[in-house]
Amino acid sequence: MAAGLAALLDDIAAIARVAAASVDDISAAAGRAGAKAAGVIVDDAAVTPRYVTGFDPSRELPIIRKIGLGSLRNKLLFIVPAALLLSQFAPWLLTPILMLGGAYLSYEGAHKVLEWLGVGGHHDAAKDAPVVERGPEEEKKMVSGAIRTDFILSAEIMVISLNEVADEPFLNRAVILVVVAIAITLLIYGVVALIVKMDDIGLGLAQRESEGAQAFGRGLVKAMPVVLKVLSIVGVVAMLWVGGHILLVGMDDLGFSLPYDLVHDAEVAVAGWISAAAGFVTWLTNTFFSAILGLVTGLLIVGVVSLVPRRGKDGAEHAAAH
Repeated sequence: MAAGLAALLDDIAAIARVAAASVDDISAAAGRAGAKAAGVIVDDAAVTPRYVTGFDPSRELPIIRKIGLGSLRNKLLFIVPAALLLSQFAPWLLTPILMLGGAYLSYEGAHKVLEWLGVGGHHDAAKDAPVVERGPEEEKKMVSGAIRTDFILSAEIMVISLNEVADEPFLNRAVILVVVAIAITLLIYGVVALIVKMDDIGLGLAQRESEGAQAFGRGLVKAMPVVLKVLSIVGVVAMLWVGGHILLVGMDDLGFSLPYDLVHDAEVAVAGWISAAAGFVTWLTNTFFSAILGLVTGLLIVGVVSLVPRRGKDGAEHAAAH
């Protein structure tokens, strides 16, 4: 009896060791996968604050929570299951789907660049007003737009993560992607919440008794409009870069490698000129050409899309005239 009990305890201990090893493996793989997608994570954190600008301060955190929950829902209910199923049964579809997302990001970024330049139709001055002055419907539109953009960036993050752990068993892959999805969402929207509430933190510090805290708080309050403006610009550039990079890599994966090879040759040449910072200049070169590709692609899509309603409108006017 004692021997049987001892054997059972040994078996339980062995199972526990295997389970602990599996947890360690999954944790390490999840960390690896998240690190691989770090570039897109930074882009996602840079893109999101521009959607929060203009909200009533009391609505900022609830809106960020809505966007964050929408992002998590997208990842857990749509992106992760779809990525797992496609990777298991139709891996060849992942690249074309990602490229569609890259084209959408390029379109969004190019559209914003045209707005900056005052090109692309009549400027609606009402849209320059803060969201709080445009009503709850405009708030809903901004939230929906943020969740749509996040969907594309989240898909890129999860597919990059999936590729990093492609050799893992199916169940391990599923657990790793869920862990990455939750951790990345908490990280991104925690950072976004901190950024948009930084001015409130500055106001709180400015009311402290310490002169140093007061000076630092006033500095934060003055700096945050500039920081948010810079982040808005970075967010648009990030959409163009990520969109263009998705298209660049996707074309290479599908066999059209000329654009990718040209960019790679440029990276090697620049790294040879500035060997002291080869890693950074290589990344910068790839980012520059990816953003250019994203901008050109986005402008082409904007041009095509702008023709569709115009033709319909012209047709209606023509019919009314007769």
